[in-house]
Amino acid sequence: MCRLFGLHTGAQPQTCSFWLLNASDSLSEQSRRQPDGAGIGTFDPNGKPHLVRSALAAYLDPEFAIAAQALTGTSFVAHVRFATEGELSVANTHPFEQEGRMFAHNGVIRSLNVLDRELDRRDATSLVLGTTDSERYFALLTSYLREFSGDVVQALRACLTWLAQNVSLYCLNCVLATPQEVWAVRYPDTNPL
Repeated sequence: MCRLFGLHTGAQPQTCSFWLLNASDSLSEQSRRQPDGAGIGTFDPNGKPHLVRSALAAYLDPEFAIAAQALTGTSFVAHVRFATEGELSVANTHPFEQEGRMFAHNGVIRSLNVLDRELDRRDATSLVLGTTDSERYFALLTSYLREFSGDVVQALRACLTWLAQNVSLYCLNCVLATPQEVWAVRYPDTNPL
């Protein structure tokens, strides 16, 4: 299973290099077991998402280390991938960006044909640029964010409820970030934090 990282630093921009590179179980170290891509995202001072993604394992990718040391911000999302859906490519590497938000997922969603029909019904198919279940999950969440005028709590509840009732899944763990806030979801609680 993939590994997720979310951080909000408060008002002062920071780096997140300790957790991504230097901690004993850093994301870079975890990528030795999750080798199918890595990415880091934050927001620039104007609130625009900035993503650095690669289909390489973080521990093999010098760009991951450079970005972990150089990127500063108040909200971060990072991810190391163990692919369960979609080929190894930058397009399928987390975090994803949609409508000014960043997202990463750890889990498995099956019944993608059912999810694809719902994305089409909700006019959200164009948000999906790759082939992962994760990006489809984010597109569904983005469609609910549109419906609920950006209210993240309502959108997450509606999205998680729809997924739990309509598709086969292992888990929907995710991190969602804006320049001001970071949310984390653990559903269901099948694995320890």
